[in-house]
Amino acid sequence: MSNRLGPLIIDVEGFSLTPQERERLAHPWVGGVIYFTRNYESKAQIQALSQAIHAIPRPSGCSPLLICVDHEGGRVQRFREGFTPISPMASLGALWDSDQENSQLAALAEARRLGYVLASELRAVGVDFSFTPVLDLNWGRSEIIGERAFHADPRVVSHLASGLMHGLSLAGMKNCAKHFPGHGWPLADSHLALPIDERSLDEILRNDALPYARIGSPTISAVMPAHIRYTQVDQAPAGFSKIWCQKILRQQLGFDGVIISDDLSMAGAAVYADVTDRAQAAFEAGCDATLICNRPDLAQEALDQLPKRLPGFLSDPLRKGLESLRPLT
Repeated sequence: MSNRLGPLIIDVEGFSLTPQERERLAHPWVGGVIYFTRNYESKAQIQALSQAIHAIPRPSGCSPLLICVDHEGGRVQRFREGFTPISPMASLGALWDSDQENSQLAALAEARRLGYVLASELRAVGVDFSFTPVLDLNWGRSEIIGERAFHADPRVVSHLASGLMHGLSLAGMKNCAKHFPGHGWPLADSHLALPIDERSLDEILRNDALPYARIGSPTISAVMPAHIRYTQVDQAPAGFSKIWCQKILRQQLGFDGVIISDDLSMAGAAVYADVTDRAQAAFEAGCDATLICNRPDLAQEALDQLPKRLPGFLSDPLRKGLESLRPLT
């Protein structure tokens, strides 16, 4: 296994670790922890929690756990008090379109600044990685995406996301583009239902997936596929689809980073009833890692069952490890 991190990213309940959580986090199949608002009381508290998580004993040769958070800005900013408010990404698109002199240059500079602020403040409290930016297009249809998207034009999204990624990298943080190939068109929220997108592959590639092609590896560090069924391409949702993860993202678009399936406790992942079936399907489709959030019982079930089902997965040389998402400095 060398220094490879496990493929599961799970969460913890509160401001500090319980003995049961310490035991679960020491499991070799766990590679990361994701924070939520419930984990944050103050900067000092979250820094102490991060130190405790990084100190969890790991199997011989394994790196410390990767600490993650959904911290995009706007309504998806898990830590508020003591942190700089990050504007929703749609504000950058509005600046790009404004009548302000040199508005496009100003929007790019602001994207870079926000990326740097976001990453540097998170890193200061021990967070290694944020699941950002959103590359979905703002078609004006999806309420769950909405102002989280930079713009409706995929070319503008590409420019602004690149600027944000530059700012993240200046602070030493890598990035995760989401939700491949796009969550902006379907109306349903994949947290609550399985969204359906009936558009053609050509239309999706020319629009929603275009930022992934334009930015590409190595600028994009990780990609999160959507829990959406694109019916003209595959009946399996993108995160469970070899067509989307391997044929299109890996082969056609040449992406060489980490593929992280979205949270397996979401309704959009319920095409498989059992969480272990969901995780196995994601890995067999080509995902390198996956999230299991807000359900410690499901996380424990997956940890109990996956080593039996996939005994060679941790040492698979084709798997991209979460350790590659560690901060740059």
